[in-house]
Amino acid sequence: MYKLMILVHPLEDWLKFEEGWPEFLAAAESMPGLIRESTSRVDRMIHGHYAATLVHELYFESMDALKTAFNSPDGQETGQVLQRITNGQFTLLMAHHLEEELANLRAELNAMAGEAAEDQDELNIPPGDRA
Repeated sequence: MYKLMILVHPLEDWLKFEEGWPEFLAAAESMPGLIRESTSRVDRMIHGHYAATLVHELYFESMDALKTAFNSPDGQETGQVLQRITNGQFTLLMAHHLEEELANLRAELNAMAGEAAEDQDELNIPPGDRA
């Protein structure tokens, strides 16, 4: 899965942004191939030098799907709305997105540990010498 990440920088005219946000969402949601989206309003920066007030993410099945959406008429309109409501104060990132539930990760690690123990048993490695 791939995503387009929009990091909105601190704005001088926050009211203009808020008034235009529904128009941006409507335009973004019309982009072809969009699977889902998420919005995070940043309330504090803990460490670092980059300031963002909002992070909006648009998810697509593949990089090709993201590029198609980005270059589509709906994608171009979305970009124009974003440009207008932020006065260009944003950063765009394209990222490969991987996500897993912690319970699934733990189950996979336990299964891998069990397989490793079985492998060591097959190799006749004494328990005290196992890594």
